[in-house]
Amino acid sequence: MCGIAGYFNSKIDFSNNPKNNFNILSNMIATMKQRGPDADGSTITSSCCFAHTRLSIIDLNTGDQPMKLVHNGKSYHIIHNGEIYNYPDLKKELISNGYSFETTSDTEVMCKAFIHWGPLFATRLIGIFATAIYDETEKTLYLYRDHFGVKPLYYTQVGGTLVFASRIDTLFEYPRVKPCIDLTGFNEIFTVGPAKTHGHGVFAGIKEVLPGEYITASERGIQKRLYFRLESHPHTDSYEETIEKTTFLIEDSIKRQMISDVPICTFLSGGIDSSLVSSICASNMSEGKRLDTYSFDFEDNDIHFKANSFQPTQDGPYVDIMKEYINSNHTILSCKYEMLADLLYPSVDSRCLPTMADVDSSLLYFCSEVAKKHKVALTGECADEVFGGYPWFHREEMYMSDNFPWMSDLSFRKSLLNPEFAAALQMEKYVRNAYNNTVSEIDVLPSESEIDAKIRKVTYLNIRWFMQTLLDRMDRTSMQSGLEARVPFADHRLVSYVYNIPWSIKCENKTPKSLLRHAAAKFLPDAVMNRPKNPYPKTYHPKYEELLCNRLREVINDTGSPIRSYLNIPAVNKFIDSPKEYGKPWYGQLMAGPQMLAYLLQVDYWMRKYTLSV
Repeated sequence: MCGIAGYFNSKIDFSNNPKNNFNILSNMIATMKQRGPDADGSTITSSCCFAHTRLSIIDLNTGDQPMKLVHNGKSYHIIHNGEIYNYPDLKKELISNGYSFETTSDTEVMCKAFIHWGPLFATRLIGIFATAIYDETEKTLYLYRDHFGVKPLYYTQVGGTLVFASRIDTLFEYPRVKPCIDLTGFNEIFTVGPAKTHGHGVFAGIKEVLPGEYITASERGIQKRLYFRLESHPHTDSYEETIEKTTFLIEDSIKRQMISDVPICTFLSGGIDSSLVSSICASNMSEGKRLDTYSFDFEDNDIHFKANSFQPTQDGPYVDIMKEYINSNHTILSCKYEMLADLLYPSVDSRCLPTMADVDSSLLYFCSEVAKKHKVALTGECADEVFGGYPWFHREEMYMSDNFPWMSDLSFRKSLLNPEFAAALQMEKYVRNAYNNTVSEIDVLPSESEIDAKIRKVTYLNIRWFMQTLLDRMDRTSMQSGLEARVPFADHRLVSYVYNIPWSIKCENKTPKSLLRHAAAKFLPDAVMNRPKNPYPKTYHPKYEELLCNRLREVINDTGSPIRSYLNIPAVNKFIDSPKEYGKPWYGQLMAGPQMLAYLLQVDYWMRKYTLSV
């Protein structure tokens, strides 16, 4: 896994000023070094400049980038962030078509696949990627992002130059690209945050290449095209065939994602998702090798844990069952509440935006610990979005509503904002437009039942919004420490298939994720397979809440605080002094009272860091 960046302008010859462009590329590389600590490189051509930082996982010796290939007298340059899990299959097909290879990397395979099949070669890829390919002869730049946006790719334009990067702050290293924000950006922060509208970079003028999209830049301008989108189709497989195909797709995805020239590990929470990934990995390890697994918890949670409808149990007992069942070499990582609070700001640094508060900062810590021994981890992320594990798939008042079910009530957020500022944001209108725009993307099947149509809508909203937030979280917190976190349940073949399965099969007898449970039956013990849904853990330590209250009180009493003028100070003070809700989230399942304290601290830090105001 890596970091990529660069810029393109068909009317400028960048090679005329190599020193200046080398300095720009060097500064870009410095901002991405955490994503690729093993090597870096840059290329300056007539109309395009590339920068790359490398985390060496496949082809450790000959896979450095930027990579240049010459085919039939034409020159191509490529920089790539991600992994192509079916690259051995593609390589065999290309060899049969007369291509030869100088490396064992998936990067060379990608470039030659582009040369052979053309811009739509991405339809053949199974993997996670953000990739730039420059056709030097045609003076054309291509930017690609994977099917569900596992890997980030931001871009902006300044003076006719297209600038792109894996990180938002890398863009700011290009002259005249500056951090600024408008009311739309503030809506992204205060209204829909910590999610964000797909394609939106929050900062004014910053955009994202959409999941499943590629962008072409040439003297003709910029053109965008989707090579992949979720499509609705009638499901024709029988119940037995559905279970069989789902099982195959899950197992195939996990096996493919074990590909690595360095040792892999898994995150193991004791839930169905991570346990299934760990079990299949353990059974496919090389002879004599044991799988390394990691679980996460918080200091004194055994004392302070408070069960609620969103988080009914703790993970520990189920982790113990699984580590014995698969005979893994298991490590339990625990985070202190002080560390959790201290990492709120580095968490913002990792994403260049406010995050899911301590949900991100804790994972930032855990990934940093895992990265001391591993470069690759497989996770159970995305199964709940794909198979319908969240409460809003099962509570009628949530899945029948015409709103984002993980943030249906804006009143709490709104009450903490300066009334004039809240009115200017028009928060309800912003959410309504975001919701309607997303729903309009869904293919409607006239033959579908009302319940299946509603579940399809909630599933699509989850994949487009909630899953993207969690994928951003997983990528940024892991890559900040040079750890590649893979997500087998986000395999586009699996998601596309399960997306069209009727709810009566996905949730047989009203059992959440029954389809996944059937697919997992031969890999898991009964106690784990029948475990109720439980989300990522969070701390319930009262000292954590106390620490956040004290820090936020300092912020709002600081007349130099940039967030202060946007808040309703009396309301925030009352909130600080009141008991906090743990079981009534304002976003998702985990972000309740204490997480709002943390989120406001993050927004203040973010605004200070980038000197932001309207």
